[in-house]
Amino acid sequence: MSSSETERSSGAAPSSDQAADALPAVAPQLRSLRRQASLTLEAAARAAGLSPAHLSRLETGQRQPSLPMLLALARIYGTTVAELLGETAAAREAVIRAADMEPTAAGGWTYWQAGAPARGMQALRVHVPYGSQGDIVRVHPGEEWLHVLRGRLRLRLGDTTHRLAPGDSAHFDSLTPHRIAAQDPDGVELLFVHTLLQSPTAALCLGPTPGDMP
Repeated sequence: MSSSETERSSGAAPSSDQAADALPAVAPQLRSLRRQASLTLEAAARAAGLSPAHLSRLETGQRQPSLPMLLALARIYGTTVAELLGETAAAREAVIRAADMEPTAAGGWTYWQAGAPARGMQALRVHVPYGSQGDIVRVHPGEEWLHVLRGRLRLRLGDTTHRLAPGDSAHFDSLTPHRIAAQDPDGVELLFVHTLLQSPTAALCLGPTPGDMP
């Protein structure tokens, strides 16, 4: 199924303009949650692999965070991306209905919350477009599990590249440097689960590395 068909079946993903309009609400949440975690701007920035100036711009709404940045900050603050976005749930429901999953765009990815907030794990359904963030190396405490729904995934774990087809899964220690990229022009759709760890020493490397992903 193409990415356009995926959007029609799941609800149209917001445009970049719509995402830009929605994301400024993240800024006060970022500042509030950092202070709740008793972290200085410098300590939180260092843990997320950012400069203090970059994190300051995120907290004042001058820059918009990508999904990997939101995931990194959520781990550091011991919360979820949903809480960073100011989303609240009336109750902790065991069942999440497809009709209640609102698409959110960040850093070129589109994702849907597939799990309840305030849990020890966070579950997402993610659409990764072709050529989006494939050069970003991620390293952080915890575990990740992903399952390919549609398309083909190129997953780099350490020095090894894996190519996953629909129905394939991967479960790995997040301290292993990893990169995720869509192999097909239509992108790849994943189920993605990661553990939430509140650790001031956690780090996520957000910068590209030299060369293309093999």
